[in-house]
Amino acid sequence: MKKLIAQIMKFGVVGVIAFAIDYGLLALLTEAFGVNYLVSATISFTVSVVFNYVASMRYVFKHKEGMSRRREFVIFVVLSIIGLVINNACMWAGVELLGVHYLIVKIGATFIVMVWNFVTRKIFLDAGDEPGEILSDIE
Repeated sequence: MKKLIAQIMKFGVVGVIAFAIDYGLLALLTEAFGVNYLVSATISFTVSVVFNYVASMRYVFKHKEGMSRRREFVIFVVLSIIGLVINNACMWAGVELLGVHYLIVKIGATFIVMVWNFVTRKIFLDAGDEPGEILSDIE
């Protein structure tokens, strides 16, 4: 359980930095350059994913033996693309359907995608404790 808590804390630090990159670039592109918020969200999300990959695989998750870095990166990208779809769906629904400002919606979208990212990366990319072991530690 201690390992899981430490890992979640490391994930949180990486996530805060990635969020700052994502949120800052989103605001900059939309406000300063007049880029549509969904285009800005896609660009900023993509830039933050590159940082997140490097930092997460170096500091948060253990490399799985027998998995090539290429395969690891492909899995990371596929999971991130699904995260991007979730992010942009939340952004669109919050702004277009609910009428909430895009920078406020981004905070909620980030939380939802963060949960997606941790759970799926833990399952598919981490060589640490298996998900079943984690659940038995919690009980």
